[in-house]
Amino acid sequence: MKNLIMLLLSISIYSNTLAQTQTEKKVVVTEKALFSKVANLDSLLFAAYNSKNLDLMKTYFTSDLEWYQDNGGLIGFEKVFENFNSIFNRDYDLKRSLIKESLEVHPIEGYGAIEIGNHQFKHIENGKLEVGTFKFLMIWKNDNGSWKISRVVSYDH
Repeated sequence: MKNLIMLLLSISIYSNTLAQTQTEKKVVVTEKALFSKVANLDSLLFAAYNSKNLDLMKTYFTSDLEWYQDNGGLIGFEKVFENFNSIFNRDYDLKRSLIKESLEVHPIEGYGAIEIGNHQFKHIENGKLEVGTFKFLMIWKNDNGSWKISRVVSYDH
């Protein structure tokens, strides 16, 4: 009887371990796919930014966008794009690049994903290269396969 209990206990532990391992593998694959998806979206968004394509950029944001900036407060969709337009009309060419090793992507169940990272903005001003490195957090909303940013937190300016 004691051996039978030990056998059943061993089978139960093995089954739970196997199930947990399979679940962990599915999560890792899902998270890798999500990471790739968001990293690609980030790349596309900022290709539009770097080419000053305001109309294309707008397609990456929800109309109820909330943008929180440590040195600028809370702004909405229209003001965000007024600001981008102003940046695009400056005398210098401002370019953004992601610091790839800083990128983190986390799922939001039933909504989308959180993107966190650092990025640099570079331009030549008065003959000198100016570089700023800043932190950001973006909330991506997945609306039936259409991914758009609904919230941005830009900080450490």
